[in-house]
Amino acid sequence: MTDSKVETLSRLAQWRIDNFTASTYKRSDPFKIGIWNWHLSIEKNRYLYIRLFPEPSRLSKEQLPPPFARFMLRVTTTGTNRRPHISPVYERLLRTSDDFVWPIDSCLQGRFVIDVEFLDLKIYTPNGGEGKSIWPNDMILQSLATQSTLRCLSRMLDESIHADVTINTADGSVQAHRAILSATSPVFHSMFLHDLREKESSIIDIEDMSTESCTALLSYLYGTIKQEDFWKHRLALLGAANKYDIVDLKNACEESLLEDINSGNVLERLQEAWLYQLNKLKKGCLMYLFDFGKIYDVREEINNFFRQADRDLMLEMFQEVLTVWKPA
Repeated sequence: MTDSKVETLSRLAQWRIDNFTASTYKRSDPFKIGIWNWHLSIEKNRYLYIRLFPEPSRLSKEQLPPPFARFMLRVTTTGTNRRPHISPVYERLLRTSDDFVWPIDSCLQGRFVIDVEFLDLKIYTPNGGEGKSIWPNDMILQSLATQSTLRCLSRMLDESIHADVTINTADGSVQAHRAILSATSPVFHSMFLHDLREKESSIIDIEDMSTESCTALLSYLYGTIKQEDFWKHRLALLGAANKYDIVDLKNACEESLLEDINSGNVLERLQEAWLYQLNKLKKGCLMYLFDFGKIYDVREEINNFFRQADRDLMLEMFQEVLTVWKPA
């Protein structure tokens, strides 16, 4: 039906009803205000009942928290001199069509207009706390600003725009910016703060990394790293994060290394965890070996591991064995 469409502008919604004489119930098409899709409905009995309610999400992944709305309505008959019906300002938690109804003691029929003005919309918090208003939508603004900044940083790195540092790697060199390095690593910051060789020459030697791995490190520091590059170079990135005290990168590497422990890499991961003091990864490796019984899958590799492992790490593994195999 042509009169089921609702026009919207900013925080206003307007539903024009062309003919309501032959119907006792009518529902609008969905319309979007804020982050929710809405419906209006009218029903004629003794009174004219107007309902406002959000459209339920069809898929679980699309489910939104219900809105806590502050709004008012106005009903105007077209082509007459009747005064409009104006509602009070309502504040309601709206989940279904039963949560709000406005009865009008009037015999409205024919053509009329329903206007809704949303004064505020808040995201409902079930713990009883005050909901957060969606206006002004600082999330969208922040997202746009972040995307713009990342594009600029990506260009700075890729095109060496005003680069003022050269990093020598094991097989080449890359350009960077001392301001970015200093802001992301206290070690780099110290290099350029004090009268060290790096400050005077604007050259940093990172000869324990390849150019490809160092580029991945810089991509992380500039906020532009791709997931596949992070995954490919995470062990090298872990070493750099530990060396240059980049805590968030170190944590990200630890979480990533926890995701794909298997019999082929568990001993190497355990050694890395011990070397870089990654307690979460170490615990995960020990659980994999002893709690889940995968120690039997690495019997051929374990002897060589014990010949090279730190004595304290071996002691901790022995204690784990005693804990797991302790008689009940």
